Amino acid sequence: MKHYEITVNGQVYQVAVEEVDAAASTSSHQQTPEKTQQKPPLQQSTVSEKATVVAPMPGTILRVLVNEGQTIKAGAVLCILEAMKMENEIVAPTDGVIASLKIAANQKVDSGDLLVVIS
Repeated sequence: MKHYEITVNGQVYQVAVEEVDAAASTSSHQQTPEKTQQKPPLQQSTVSEKATVVAPMPGTILRVLVNEGQTIKAGAVLCILEAMKMENEIVAPTDGVIASLKIAANQKVDSGDLLVVIS
């Protein structure tokens, strides 16, 4: 076991680190499956479900690049949000059709504000 001192934001922490090889790590996980937390499987979204896109930070919408009724693919750029003098692309989390636009160019938004609804 190795001992280290780590400084974070001016606060000093003393930590002990033990090196574990890959084989030991794998076998220990196999012996104690009750400690492993498994996430439930992701559900497939259907066309009838709606996805919402919210502002990740406060800023100003510079450009809206989609229209209501437009079919889009996951990763498509929906709008450009200017925050802290940087242009941030807001992208679609899923395939679908733009059901509703809640924004316009030059509109100010806060973190968490609804931008787009995709169905």
